Amino acid sequence: MPELDLILTLTGSLGAALVCGYGTFRLGLSPIVGYLLAGLVVGPNTPGFVANRHLEDQLAEVGVILLMFGVGLQFHLEELLAVRRVAVPGAIGMSLVATLLGALVGVACGWGWSAGLVFGLALSVASTVVLMRVLADHGDLHTPAGHVAVGWLVVEDLFTVLVLVLLPAVFSSGVGVGGVALAVGLAVGKVAVMVALTFVLGNRLIPWLLERAAATRSRELFTLTVLVLALGIAVGSVELFGVSMALGAFLAGMVVGRTEFSLRAATEALPMRDAFAVLFFVSVGLLFHPRYLLESPGVVALTLAVVVLGKPLVASAIVLLLRYPLRVALSVALATAQIGEFSFILASTGERLGLVDDRVRNAVTAAAILSITLNPLLYRLVGPLEAVLGRFFKGPAPPDVPKGLGEAAVGPARDGLDRARRSRYRAVIVGHGPVGRTLAQLLRANHFDPVIIELN
Repeated sequence: MPELDLILTLTGSLGAALVCGYGTFRLGLSPIVGYLLAGLVVGPNTPGFVANRHLEDQLAEVGVILLMFGVGLQFHLEELLAVRRVAVPGAIGMSLVATLLGALVGVACGWGWSAGLVFGLALSVASTVVLMRVLADHGDLHTPAGHVAVGWLVVEDLFTVLVLVLLPAVFSSGVGVGGVALAVGLAVGKVAVMVALTFVLGNRLIPWLLERAAATRSRELFTLTVLVLALGIAVGSVELFGVSMALGAFLAGMVVGRTEFSLRAATEALPMRDAFAVLFFVSVGLLFHPRYLLESPGVVALTLAVVVLGKPLVASAIVLLLRYPLRVALSVALATAQIGEFSFILASTGERLGLVDDRVRNAVTAAAILSITLNPLLYRLVGPLEAVLGRFFKGPAPPDVPKGLGEAAVGPARDGLDRARRSRYRAVIVGHGPVGRTLAQLLRANHFDPVIIELN
């Protein structure tokens, strides 16, 4: 029934995600693993219902846009500038090293340097969606480590956008050094113009639009206004400037986040973002063919080693060299030990240019699914690794990241009160759930010493 393709795809995908996500949760795994399995269940490589791949990809793109818009709401420009010292050199340095490692793997597999370069680029960029979900699940999204990781990914996205513009120019016949330089200049210029227009015009126009919508006292009109802003700027970024929709949505969220309506926008206008974000993971699972693991286990193993071993080692080394604490280095390294949406875009671009074939695409897909599955489990090692490595390595703590950040502050009430009396600023938190943990980390980041009250 073609007329029901959208409804069937949406219902089947969300239903499979619900069942598989709940099942993996009961097994002590991240629901993300279940969402990926759901994609395999509704994909063409298993019997039964098969979701419409084209519709699934579009629904997943909506989820990415809404998720990045929500992140932009809570990530202000000041925070991005605050981590530029580590995010800019770190993201670029890791991308270059990961690209080199991936290219060497490609050459070793007999694909050639051109295919190896595209393959390495695909392995160099992490999934923003996965990183946000993992950080949020562990209460680290709004901590100094979370800010560094998000800033790192923003720089990675900008770097990838530049690469996507350069690939056709570099590998097109008859293009010389002058053509490549022109392509670089145009790419940088487009991004700069888009950012400038978003902030200059957005700071004037967006608050006015939101104020008019709020004045109507209509929840529906306010919700529509926010959604149109998020989707409109995202679509405009790719149509007018050739920049990814995810980056455009992120910038739109940053502008809305600077207005007095940011909290209302987050609570009222984005109730469906989590449901649509789930569809991104389902769409990744659709691409996977389990047979490839049996046909090319060596290629899969080498690819996965670059993603979950090579990248974290490089990232942690860069963060530590820039004199950030061990916990921040481990958090950034393990959160970025995966690949995702931009990897598929890069592989598709290389395939369109005739640089890569099915072998590269299958390797990228397998590595993406395995790394996304492993990433929530790897991130749980931040605490244990910090405890072990902290005995041998005492990382420096800059002024804006107090010593002990991220550690649990639960203890005897008397000890907590003594600490509070010695502290310049005092706070009491009742409850140490996800919200309480995040609040405690934010308070410590601002030099408060909280006393935490918890039943258990």
